[in-house]
Amino acid sequence: MLNKGDKVSVLDDSIDGIVIKIEGTAVTIETTDGFNLTYKSSELIKIENGSTLKFSFNKSQIISEKEVVKPNYINKEKKYKKEIPPPEFDLHIEKLIKSYKGMSNYDILTLQIETAKRHIEFAIRQRIPKIVFIHGVGEGVLKSDLDFLLGRYENIIFQDANYQKYGSGATEVYFKQNLK
Repeated sequence: MLNKGDKVSVLDDSIDGIVIKIEGTAVTIETTDGFNLTYKSSELIKIENGSTLKFSFNKSQIISEKEVVKPNYINKEKKYKKEIPPPEFDLHIEKLIKSYKGMSNYDILTLQIETAKRHIEFAIRQRIPKIVFIHGVGEGVLKSDLDFLLGRYENIIFQDANYQKYGSGATEVYFKQNLK
C-alpha cells in the first residue's frame, strides 16, 4: 500500500520519485528530475528510506530454466547441398536500359511488361517452377499491369513475395507443370 510522501521506483523504467497524489489506482509521483508523472499503483514499488533494492537468485535455478531440451528425433528431410533460389527479375527501368530520358511513362511501362512477358515465356519453356519479379512499391501501376498479365496465363499462380526479403515490392510466380 502506497501513501503520500513514500519513495517509489517505476518497475519498467529507471525512474524514482516521491508520491504526491493518489486517486484510486492512479498514483502521481514527482520524479527526482522534478516532473509529475502518473502511473498505476501496480507499476510502482515502494523503496524504504536509505535502503536499496537487493535481489538474490539461485544461479543453478536460472541455468536450468535457460536450458533448452533438444528433441530426440532426427530430421529426415533431405536438404540438397545446393538449393537453387528462384530467379529474380528486377523490372525497374534503370535496371533494364542505360538511358530512359526521352521515354514517356507509357513507353517505360510497355518495356517493363514486355520484359516480364519474355521472362514468363522463358520460364514456361524451360520448366522453371518459380520466379520472382521485383517491381517496387511506387504508385502500383506496374504491379497492377503485371497482375493483369499474369492473370491471362492458365497454369500460373502468383502472390506477393516474401515480405522479409523483398518488402511489398515483389511478386512470386509459380508455374504449374503438366504431369503427363
